[in-house]
Amino acid sequence: MNGLVILLVTFFAGMGAGLGTGFAGMSAAAVITPMLVTFLGMDPYMAVGIALSSDVLASAVSAYTYGKNKNLDVRNGLIMMVSVLAFTVVGSYVSSLMPAAAMGNFSVIMTFLLGVKFIVIPVMTTKESMDSVSPRKRAVQSMVFGVGIGFICGFMGAGGGMMMLLILTSVRGYELKTAVGTSVFIMTFTALTGAVSHFIIGSQPDWVVFALCVVFTFLWARVAAVFANKADPVTLNRATGVILVTLGVVILSFNFIS
Repeated sequence: MNGLVILLVTFFAGMGAGLGTGFAGMSAAAVITPMLVTFLGMDPYMAVGIALSSDVLASAVSAYTYGKNKNLDVRNGLIMMVSVLAFTVVGSYVSSLMPAAAMGNFSVIMTFLLGVKFIVIPVMTTKESMDSVSPRKRAVQSMVFGVGIGFICGFMGAGGGMMMLLILTSVRGYELKTAVGTSVFIMTFTALTGAVSHFIIGSQPDWVVFALCVVFTFLWARVAAVFANKADPVTLNRATGVILVTLGVVILSFNFIS
């Protein structure tokens, strides 16, 4: 395939995935997978593996940036991560026993609606009000909601990053920056687990596409995370909302084309 086409596709895929990760803890798979399948004709399984691999470094650098700015809840993030990983396996097993059913565009529609929500009803929770909840209660909530998120992700196969952001901001009462920081922290490990599993089970990826997607996603995630941590709450809500709405519309268009 034409090298320029590969470069352009991976650049824009990485840009969309990186911005989504750095601003909102969104999984890179939601952006990179449909673009690689639609424009490069790549096998979907391989595309998901490349997207998850891109997610690892992008989420890690985002988590580092949010943590450096004290916008990361490591303790409760670890509790939620264990629950998410464990019950993703449970959800996958239950899903394998059910009749085949199309998930449709659930995670993409959720991305779009969550973006609208941030624009119309911004998250203005402060760290002070967030910290007023007792550590014990926050730990229990992390475990319980992690179970639900993991099961639904395993059963439906997508939506983890957006579900975590929705739960952390709308249900758990997290301040937006801390919610995104905690979400990308968890996504670093879930993406690593998924990427390793994909390449152990499947074949080796196209290493050129792999490298370009990883680098571009990493760079744009870094840019987005730095901007997000410096922005005031209103600006961050609007920027996050616009990014999510745009990505939702673009991905739905890709799915329609394919």
